[in-house]
Amino acid sequence: MLRAYQDMREANYIGADKYFHARGNYDAAKRGPGGAWAAKVISDARENVQRFTDRFSFGGSGRGAEDSRADQAANEWGRSGKDPNHFRPHGLPDKY
Repeated sequence: MLRAYQDMREANYIGADKYFHARGNYDAAKRGPGGAWAAKVISDARENVQRFTDRFSFGGSGRGAEDSRADQAANEWGRSGKDPNHFRPHGLPDKY
């Protein structure tokens, strides 16, 4: 998951957020049941922190509940073993 996050930051590519969510969870789940469990815990914690910061304006992105649900759907997609390229935006460099 860390690698996917680092790649997302490096790529800085508009519209690639869901791809990197799915990819990070996919990579973690490939490591077995413990990886899938850890990915769920980390993903849920990240979304909960994001909702908290958005709600209380602690520098959150202001993305809202709809975007958080979409992130969680991408997380679950990846954790379930489905191809993260489903979320890959056109034009994202092959490096990612």
